[in-house]
Amino acid sequence: MEPPAAGTEIDTLIGSLERQRLTFAWKCADLDSTGLRATTAATTMTLGGLLKHLALVEDDYFSVRLLGRAPNPPWDKVDWESDPDWEWRTAAVDTPEQLYALWEESVARSRANLTVALADGDPGQLIHRSWPDGRSPSIRRMLVDMIEEYARHTGHADLLREAIDGRVGEDPPS
Repeated sequence: MEPPAAGTEIDTLIGSLERQRLTFAWKCADLDSTGLRATTAATTMTLGGLLKHLALVEDDYFSVRLLGRAPNPPWDKVDWESDPDWEWRTAAVDTPEQLYALWEESVARSRANLTVALADGDPGQLIHRSWPDGRSPSIRRMLVDMIEEYARHTGHADLLREAIDGRVGEDPPS
């Protein structure tokens, strides 16, 4: 899935994000608990942890930051002050079905929330939550940040997946 070669700004941004989501999903697909808990090199990062972390980021960006909504479950019950790496740590006890569903549900909510926010088609409108310095980023900036988040973590997923079963490649098979 490619973003449009000469599309609108918003189609290009969303297309780029969707490509990152699709590639990330492919890197994490079809693994059992052992695969989702596997590590490589000197890291404790796992594909299961990445799935849960990106589910959190999806909900935080597209629900809390974009629209000012309260955090969705399970994030609403976490004491982030005492356990800032909760999603990474607890992914090891979740089943593959729970991890895949959590991420897929978060992405579906994100898509729906973005559609609502872009009803007027303006990616330049400001999101609900301001940065700590008081500036308010635009939807455009938020989309770029999400593309960056996925690109970085898809790189991590590349390394982990190759170490698990040798799956390599830039794009899922067509």
